[in-house]
Amino acid sequence: MTPVTTWTGREANALRKALRMSVSDFAAHLGAARRTVAKWSSRGNGIRLRHDMQAALDTVLARTSEDARERFAQSLLEGTGGTFTTTEADRAPRSASSVADTGFPDVEDLSVDGDVRRRDLLPLAVTALSAATVAPAVTKVLDALLPTAGERTDVPAPMSLHQLDRAVAGAKDHYQACRYEQVLGDLTALLRALPLLESDNAGEDLDRMRVLATDTYHVVGSVLLKLDDPAMALVAAERSVQYALASDDPVAAGTSARIMTHALMGNGHAHRAVGLTTNAAQTLDRATSLDSDDAVAVYGALVLRGAIAAARSEDRDTAGTLLDEASRAAALLGRDGNDRWTGFGPTNVLLHRVNVALTLGDAGSAISIARQVQLDKITLAERRACFFVDVAAAYTQWGRHEQALRALRTADRIAPEEVRNRSATRRIVGDLAVLAQGSVRTEVAEFATGVGIRL
Repeated sequence: MTPVTTWTGREANALRKALRMSVSDFAAHLGAARRTVAKWSSRGNGIRLRHDMQAALDTVLARTSEDARERFAQSLLEGTGGTFTTTEADRAPRSASSVADTGFPDVEDLSVDGDVRRRDLLPLAVTALSAATVAPAVTKVLDALLPTAGERTDVPAPMSLHQLDRAVAGAKDHYQACRYEQVLGDLTALLRALPLLESDNAGEDLDRMRVLATDTYHVVGSVLLKLDDPAMALVAAERSVQYALASDDPVAAGTSARIMTHALMGNGHAHRAVGLTTNAAQTLDRATSLDSDDAVAVYGALVLRGAIAAARSEDRDTAGTLLDEASRAAALLGRDGNDRWTGFGPTNVLLHRVNVALTLGDAGSAISIARQVQLDKITLAERRACFFVDVAAAYTQWGRHEQALRALRTADRIAPEEVRNRSATRRIVGDLAVLAQGSVRTEVAEFATGVGIRL
């Protein structure tokens, strides 16, 4: 493609969008201040970049992949390198049950249970989970995950298989309700109890214990990913895989493959994660013929995770194929459910379609798909909060800053610990703080203060 003769804010912002980077990430990539990059976005053709930034952008463009260059050229042709422009998705019809337009009062007031939540909520600061509270709990989990030789630890209380089953179910419940502080405490005790349980059981009881250990390490990996520790999450995922293989349970093996896929993505191995997911799904299909709800749900959840991995690898075709396969599995299951703790069903497929579109840089498509989602179909707080965070990210990409802030507020009402502990949310808030104008910028700053995000 023809090199850029003179870089203005319009071309710089088009390149940022082509690279699918947030304002913060693009600024770090260039070695520029975040507010400088935000100024390029807001002023477009009205600002000409300094010579050092022009040279830096020339270098970035020269090293960009062919796909990203095509997106860059298309963005310039369509005139979308600068500020928000109305598209077909913005003119899409909205039904009374749609939720992506977060200006609807019923959306902002819906509680985790799907009932209308009145505005007698506790102040944001009261419900915030501080980093000081989480850090010691994480340390205890990591100590239990990788104990230091010779270190004294508390002797775990004896636990029966029935008690283990209930404890693992409780940890899963807390995780899906975004009660991460609570689940960390549960996991510390569970991890310390597993070795004794493994040595005390045999035969079918041992296989059952190993399946429960698979699920335990799945939760450990999941919560560590939430708290931005992908390296240790990969350790937990490997433990989950080993216990699943030892159990000789194909559904447990599929479950462990889900967390391994997620952990690989968290460590920058999205392409490898796609291959793992595809192989694991095929193995599960062959081993079970998908003859149970658990098998169907785990299969569907697996291919959904693969679709996300493919999107992160910028493999649009594979992502679409896997989403369609997940839709087939959802139709086979025939309902929204939580079999084997997957939250899988037709609505969950739709939520993943939103995320895939967002990951591929199609913010307008993400919003259009999100408008098809019925909030009362999302029964898990973690999924509902993540959905609104995705909506916020899409609106931020799209230049709809007020709607993005509304979506973040909704997510925070649903699950404060989900919003306040995630780096993804912090990036969105940081972008809004520099991109938004006027009263919206003030409201973003107030929101950030309330949830404990430093700008």
